[in-house]
Amino acid sequence: MQKVNLAEKLAQFTELWSPKAVGSVNDFHVKLVKLKGEFVWHSHDAEDELFLVLAGKLRMQFRDREVVVEPGEFIVVPHRTEHRPVADAEVHVLLLEPKSTVNTGTAGGERTREVEWL
Repeated sequence: MQKVNLAEKLAQFTELWSPKAVGSVNDFHVKLVKLKGEFVWHSHDAEDELFLVLAGKLRMQFRDREVVVEPGEFIVVPHRTEHRPVADAEVHVLLLEPKSTVNTGTAGGERTREVEWL
């Protein structure tokens, strides 16, 4: 049982779109990720995702609308919901998602990343 300093963990990496696990809760990973630009359209067959914005402004795009998520706010994307995170400037996000979650969901491709622990 140790505390986690999010600022210290975020300072340990610069890669974009490459989530880093910093904790686990039951069958969930707590991850940090830095975003900039557009990600791929994707969905997850079985996993819901929580995106908590720590710094910057995240635009979560859905096929029928867009939701702007500011620091101190979060959005939950239900499984089977097609979405695309967009960050016009660098955004720092805490993710809470099941351990089985693949970052690119059903889309796969070159942006798929294995979970790396900090």
